[in-house]
Amino acid sequence: MTVEAASQEEAERMVDRGWRDGDYVLTDEDYVGVDFKTVGERELSEKKMLDVLLVKPNEHPQNVSIGAELKDLQEAVGGSIDAVYPFADPVAIICHDEGKLMGLPLNRALRDEDGQMYDAVAGTFLVVGLGEEDFASLTPELAQKYEQLFHQPEAFLKLGNRLLVLPVPDEPPGEKPRTKHPAEHDR
Repeated sequence: MTVEAASQEEAERMVDRGWRDGDYVLTDEDYVGVDFKTVGERELSEKKMLDVLLVKPNEHPQNVSIGAELKDLQEAVGGSIDAVYPFADPVAIICHDEGKLMGLPLNRALRDEDGQMYDAVAGTFLVVGLGEEDFASLTPELAQKYEQLFHQPEAFLKLGNRLLVLPVPDEPPGEKPRTKHPAEHDR
């Protein structure tokens, strides 16, 4: 709409008055390039994402963004989920609810305040933040804290009725163990 007026306020008053008086009528041709969506459609099109820590067996944790829907969490851990809350911080561990029963590889030990292992998580798991009613993104501080806590991959060895947990050493990148040439044996 274009009007001639002495000030912006006067122009706005003139256009407002013309609108109220029915001088200006908008038709469908006035909405070219405008996309209308209901609130529900808008919410569906704006998929909620979570910034979480992904911890796979024998690997270092990764900061990743995943969808917040149940199917996204299930896909990340490879099946139906269970949420456990072993820490005082507002975080949860989301893991496969039947990971141990299915024989998924043990991933990381859970330890008490004295550093003693009381349980182990089997299979890939997520560390997520907790919102008021839902899972939430981890704060950068919590992401860093739990990346450090779960940084080192662990190996689990069964000794009788005990489980021994050993940190898996990092191999320097690009270096492979040197094997002897057959001619070097027994010299």
